[in-house]
Amino acid sequence: MSARDALKIVSAEIIAYRLFDFSYSADLVQAAELWHRHTGTSSARKRLNTTLPKAMSYDVPPIVLPLEPVLLTLPDSQVTAVVTARLYDFGVLTLSLAVPVKDLGWPEFSDLLNAIDVAVGPGSDHPVWMRLAGEMHAVLDTAMTRPQRSDLQEDYLVGVVHAFDRPMTAASLLDGYDLTPLLSGEVLPLSEGARADLMRKRFSYYTDDLVVLTWDRGFLYEPRGDSDVLDVIEVANAQLLEMRYYDELLDDELPRMYDLVERTHRIGGFLSSRRFASLARRFYALVAEVTELTEKVDNALQVTEDVYLARIYTAALDLFRVSVVSAAVDRKLSIIRDTYTALYEEASGGRAAAMEFVIVVLILAEVLLALLRH
Repeated sequence: MSARDALKIVSAEIIAYRLFDFSYSADLVQAAELWHRHTGTSSARKRLNTTLPKAMSYDVPPIVLPLEPVLLTLPDSQVTAVVTARLYDFGVLTLSLAVPVKDLGWPEFSDLLNAIDVAVGPGSDHPVWMRLAGEMHAVLDTAMTRPQRSDLQEDYLVGVVHAFDRPMTAASLLDGYDLTPLLSGEVLPLSEGARADLMRKRFSYYTDDLVVLTWDRGFLYEPRGDSDVLDVIEVANAQLLEMRYYDELLDDELPRMYDLVERTHRIGGFLSSRRFASLARRFYALVAEVTELTEKVDNALQVTEDVYLARIYTAALDLFRVSVVSAAVDRKLSIIRDTYTALYEEASGGRAAAMEFVIVVLILAEVLLALLRH
């Protein structure tokens, strides 16, 4: 066996994330109280553990809620996963299943990650996710504004190595070991172009750390126990989930808006201005609601001075196409804004026409009364 094949991972973990559109918004203080009352365990506010608050921080830190471990059945074994939930004030719930790994060869680590991917990773329908989300709903719903059990979800899978059995640098890891089976889940060799594209988003701050991100998987070599990169990836996924929710919400709302406007036009009459004004108020409320929440989502993570984490955060947002979905939401909001502006103008025009009609009627009535008196 070559030295390359004999590389052993001393300490690592494989983490599967599943994010849920849990509610419109969440009262985190009340949620923490409910959780403590129900389970007897305390929650905590998540903080970036090595980054200074002035360099990068949460706008509103999510609460971290520990759950009971779960046993996962894989094709060749059973593993115990540590379960953690995080609840964001903009209504996203993140569940993570972290499987600790010790004393495992590099190929076996890749095989284990792929097995966990099949069991509970992106795209899997393992019942553990819905069961855990249902338990969270049962405890926390009274702290939620408009709780919902939406089918809209996001997921991500990360392999995190904390220590190898020998000193390793990012360069030696990239040069000596093939990360593509771990990052792609593919058994057959990839083309050079596919490999290059898979490794495109990679970052190192020190010589002995490494971050590689893909659309649905990531690999971290982090010997100092820093979890900030994982937190940044999670926030980017939460932002994608919320933007997708509002994109779909507006997709459903636009046809209804067109139908309501058309029906109001067909009805016509003196009361049409009031109907136009009512519709305009409805659309304005929708725009205000979506704008408020999307701004809160956009500002979930405040980045100022930490250039390295900012690069990873930007790369994650780019990979997950958050800006593309956000731009689609903005376009649809613009259409609705233009519509309620036009409705207000029609309502104002209708009111002005009605007032003119009333004035003419009053003038005619006054003239008739004057004629009758003479």
